[in-house]
Amino acid sequence: MKTFFDTSVLIPVFLEDHEHHEPSLEAFVNADRQSASCAAHSLAEFYAVVTRLPGRHRLGGDQALLFTQEVRERLTIVALTSDEYFAALQAAAALGIVGGTVYDVLLAHCALKANAAMLLTWNVKHFRQFDLSPIKRVQTP
Repeated sequence: MKTFFDTSVLIPVFLEDHEHHEPSLEAFVNADRQSASCAAHSLAEFYAVVTRLPGRHRLGGDQALLFTQEVRERLTIVALTSDEYFAALQAAAALGIVGGTVYDVLLAHCALKANAAMLLTWNVKHFRQFDLSPIKRVQTP
């Protein structure tokens, strides 16, 4: 089954004391390029988040880049073309989605492009507002 990883699952993979570390790590370790993917945008989002975590949890740029490379090696990276990007924004506007939730719309469109059957996220509620009918399951790891 093709699985798509939301950024919310990738971040805890590399943070041992994160509340979602164990299930996220298990899903990640069991993934490979043939069966799993994430959005190209998630690489930047991952880097941005882990380099701005509070206190001792914050990673330096070199370590964040090393972990980002691990994601690239394990998962297929899916990017939208400019036309697909604009179509996703049109879909968001049609649904009345504004603000930061638009990034979840972009990730959802990447999951659809990857022909994912399952989308793993810790933000299930965010993704349930979109038409993801080709994706059979949106769930936590």
